[in-house]
Amino acid sequence: MFNPKNIIKNLFWIYFILLLIEGGLRRWILPEFSNYLLLIRDPIALIILIVAFKNNLIPKNKYLSIVILVSILGFYTALFFGHGNLQVAIYGSRILLLHFPLIFIFGNILDRNDLILFGKVILLISIPMAILITIQFYSPQSAWVNRGVGGNIEGAGFQGTGEYFRPPGTFSFITGVTSFFTIVGCFVFYFWINTKKINFPLLISSTIAFLVSIPTSISRTLFFSVFISIVCFVIAKSTQKDFFKNSSRFIFGIFLIFLISSNSNVLNTQISAFYDRFTSANESESKTKSSGIGTIKDVIVNRVIYSTFQDIDENFIIFGKGVGAGTNVGAKLLTGDVGFLVAEGEIARILGEYGLIFGLIIVFIRIRMTYDYSINSFYLFKLGDQLPFMIFSISFIYTINGGWAQPNALGFYVIICSIWIASMNFNNKLTNEK
Repeated sequence: MFNPKNIIKNLFWIYFILLLIEGGLRRWILPEFSNYLLLIRDPIALIILIVAFKNNLIPKNKYLSIVILVSILGFYTALFFGHGNLQVAIYGSRILLLHFPLIFIFGNILDRNDLILFGKVILLISIPMAILITIQFYSPQSAWVNRGVGGNIEGAGFQGTGEYFRPPGTFSFITGVTSFFTIVGCFVFYFWINTKKINFPLLISSTIAFLVSIPTSISRTLFFSVFISIVCFVIAKSTQKDFFKNSSRFIFGIFLIFLISSNSNVLNTQISAFYDRFTSANESESKTKSSGIGTIKDVIVNRVIYSTFQDIDENFIIFGKGVGAGTNVGAKLLTGDVGFLVAEGEIARILGEYGLIFGLIIVFIRIRMTYDYSINSFYLFKLGDQLPFMIFSISFIYTINGGWAQPNALGFYVIICSIWIASMNFNNKLTNEK
């Protein structure tokens, strides 16, 4: 029997799988079709929208309605007041017209069983992914495993520290690895709170893989995401009844992991590389001139606040440069070179593309979504539901400032926001009433 909800659930998995393998297809399997594979999830998104529309499964949502309207208007302002390139305008508009609605469709249809299954699957995938990025970490950029997009022999790794590069995993860029293991960390901590919901050997193995990924990725973004998840985990764990009694498996697991890690000479190299990267990057981003050493506060201010709003002044005009101009594809079509025509920071890019009026509307929607769903997560947490709270630990930053311009980042934005909304939609009417 035809069940549109089951079809959309299956398409959710296809969307996620394509997100995982897109980089591998573009780098290793079909490098000659790299440019076309950049849009590999777009047809899936279109099919989902058609199925949802025909079966009245698109939630009546004020966020979605406003964003769709702004996107349509932004398409025309790009043609008449911005760059004037039809291809670039279409490419840029697909972000809000094709992919943004998916977070509400998935969020409205996925149930708790789907989310628990998703958590188990991503923990299972984390094990070979950790092995892969470790191999990439130690391999030269000329190695096949580090081959770049389109078969580029210069490699896909991004400069990390010294002779070591940040590994891309199965993705086209390091941001994919960072986003992937951010989700892994969220579910690792959730299952440590609820150990009866998962196979314990899998939890131990995926926890080791997750811990290995932090220094191996040489990513400070992942490090800070993990820190936030740890804070939420400690809060959630401490509210459980018989906290000390129920923590025995967690303590045993951490001890076992520490025992394994401490006897690994290989991991010491990753940790040293990560420490060097962390220290050198902190120093370069620090505003503390007297000491010359960056504090955590300096890094957060520079990476989160400054990087978000940098370049706004030069792009802060009424109608903007036009939707799509801030993407790499848009830059290539407009100038022949890949680069940041608008801004590197996400909010600055939105304001630069859409202009003062429409850009601020989109930014406000993202902030309001984050506020409303965060309040809902805390409310459900008070009622004893830890899952929305743990997903909140990674999703609130993505909802406000997650990238849309790069397809890989856009895909993870969709997945992370979807599972956050889905974790709340069957416990409280707030999500469906928005």
